[in-house]
This record gives sequence, C-alpha cells and structure tokens, in this order.
Amino acid sequence: MTAPEVLDLARDGVMTLIYVSAPMMIVGLAVGVGIGLLQALTQVQEMTLVFVPKIIAIFITFMFALPFMGSLMSGYMGRVAERIITG
Repeated sequence: MTAPEVLDLARDGVMTLIYVSAPMMIVGLAVGVGIGLLQALTQVQEMTLVFVPKIIAIFITFMFALPFMGSLMSGYMGRVAERIITG
C-alpha cells in the first residue's frame, strides 16, 4: 500500500469511530445537560445523581444502536480486508 492509501484507510477508520460513538455521546450529553438543569432548578447539588441516569440512557441507546454500529464496523472491516487482498 502506498502512503495515500494508508491515510485514506486511517481517515475512514476515524470517521467510522465517530459515527459509531456519536449516538451514545449525544445521548450522554443530552442527559447530562438535562440532569444539570434539573439540579440547578431544584438546587440539589448531588454529584452522584448524574451517573446512574447517564449510564442507563447510554445502555439503552447502545441496545438500539447496536445493529447500526455493527453494520458500520462490518463495512469498515470489509473495506480493510479488500485492501489487504488487493494490496
């Protein structure tokens, strides 16, 4: 493989990583902001209050996004294997 092909493969890998992790990160951010807003409104400043809802929301998102994530990673692995075979 040439250097541009390696860079294309690395860029494709980084983009796949972003697409796979984005649903869980967005949900974690939204839940964190929501809990933070609730804490600010009620003036309950418990640090551990954020973690349990975030973990549950991320786990539920993971269950729903698993087919999407699997297909993205499978497609990436197929492209990598194709380049290895042709390379």
